[in-house]
Amino acid sequence: MTELEKLKAGLEYCYDDPEVEALKERAIIWCREYNAINDTDYEAQSAYLEKMLGAKGEKVWIAKTFNCDNGKNIFIGNNFTGNYNLTILDIREVWIGDNVMIGPGTLISTVNHPLTPMGRRQHLGIAKPVRIGNDVWIGGNVTILPGVTIGNNVVVAAGAVVTKDIPDNSLVGGVPARLIREIENDTISE
Repeated sequence: MTELEKLKAGLEYCYDDPEVEALKERAIIWCREYNAINDTDYEAQSAYLEKMLGAKGEKVWIAKTFNCDNGKNIFIGNNFTGNYNLTILDIREVWIGDNVMIGPGTLISTVNHPLTPMGRRQHLGIAKPVRIGNDVWIGGNVTILPGVTIGNNVVVAAGAVVTKDIPDNSLVGGVPARLIREIENDTISE
């Protein structure tokens, strides 16, 4: 298997393999070009995100400065706000539902590295997808780790580090993020 095939299969892969690096280099260029668009030219921003992302719904806005590792592995639903300094390390897929807001300084990562020094010396990575449901509010400076699924109608408090799946209708916070309480879903009658 090539390193890119290993990555896509969820196996350990070499992150400085030329094929893998080419994806990152393309994303670096796309992010630089996106971040250079006039701050109030929403039409140009939307058109560029259409080119850059795997899928983009209606009313999607990402503030400056936006960074990612691939771009084509990001799938965003309708009515999305990604606030300032959003980083999505989309070595693997990141699915974001409808009506999602992400606060400033947030990191969503799909990539991890070995705990062993030898594995890190070999430049190994392993990537797992991230899923974020509908009607989710992620506060500022949140970190979401690889393989996490966040359910529908979830609020993640500012500064939280999400290491495990979060069920629907939950308010979570802390390091690591823990359930604070269940929250009402007032959209059920719609």
